[in-house]
Amino acid sequence: MYRSLPNKYIGWLLLSVLINTPVAAHTLKVTKDVGGLLHIEPHDNPRAGKAAQAWIVLTRKGGQIIPLAQCNCQLAVYRKPRRQGDVPLLQPKLQALSNQQYQGIPGTKIVFPNPGEYELELRGTPKAGANFQPFKLLYTVNVSS
Repeated sequence: MYRSLPNKYIGWLLLSVLINTPVAAHTLKVTKDVGGLLHIEPHDNPRAGKAAQAWIVLTRKGGQIIPLAQCNCQLAVYRKPRRQGDVPLLQPKLQALSNQQYQGIPGTKIVFPNPGEYELELRGTPKAGANFQPFKLLYTVNVSS
């Protein structure tokens, strides 16, 4: 009985840690004074030929959100390996999306044509009145069949 008591508590402790630990599926990139957290639905696991909702939470140094209304942002999708001079496979138009936590963040639907590795490149410059440096963020996305 004494031996099972600590195991019981260890199990509860591990369950508590797993429930309260965020999943590291999102990808954070930082350049200059801008950070961007990429998320792709469903579950950061896009499938070839099916629409995937992608959104990026942009923040300035210090944590202030940069909504799409303050950014001239463009997204380009490349097949990897990418070589200098390659033309993007896709250049989806970004829209302002909102969810429970974030309002007006850049997002779009992407249909990756084939399984494999892709690179998403997000470039942005501030619109009039916004205060951040121009940036380029690169994300690698693995697409399954």
